[in-house]
Amino acid sequence: MAGTDLKLLYRELVSLEIELWDGIEGRLRAEYDLALTSFEVLHLLLRRPGRRIQDIAEEFSITVGGTSKVVDRLEAAGLCGRRANPNDRRSSIVELTPEGRKLVEGALKVFEEELELRIGSVIPEESVREVTAVLSTLRAAGRALDAERRAAGQTPVPAMRAPKQPGRSAS
Repeated sequence: MAGTDLKLLYRELVSLEIELWDGIEGRLRAEYDLALTSFEVLHLLLRRPGRRIQDIAEEFSITVGGTSKVVDRLEAAGLCGRRANPNDRRSSIVELTPEGRKLVEGALKVFEEELELRIGSVIPEESVREVTAVLSTLRAAGRALDAERRAAGQTPVPAMRAPKQPGRSAS
């Protein structure tokens, strides 16, 4: 495959991710004063209650420290809380508070509307499924390559990255 085509694909994917993130986050902040990173954590807790910090970090491929900071801010805002993990005294379970549940349920409507406007109204459902499958394949191949390199002691590849940076706040 031509290197120029791969570079163009890379630029398009990265630019789309940034623009999609910023567009959705802008609306969440305007309507709910909620960063997209915070929404993502709250949404995960809504879909899959009883997650540990480690579980959340793994879900989003971010550091445990970064995840803990996001959860600390959400907890301070009264949107979630921690309770002792009955299966492991060294960890805690993160759960939505009633206020957090109400906020994320409202924000979820905005999130879904933005996805529909920015993606669903632009490409047909069949294309959404095809693009999703291709991206999943690329992500799996990248994770396998990273694991292979780590096992071989080759090029340092971080296991998890820090939360999103400027323009895509982790708060």
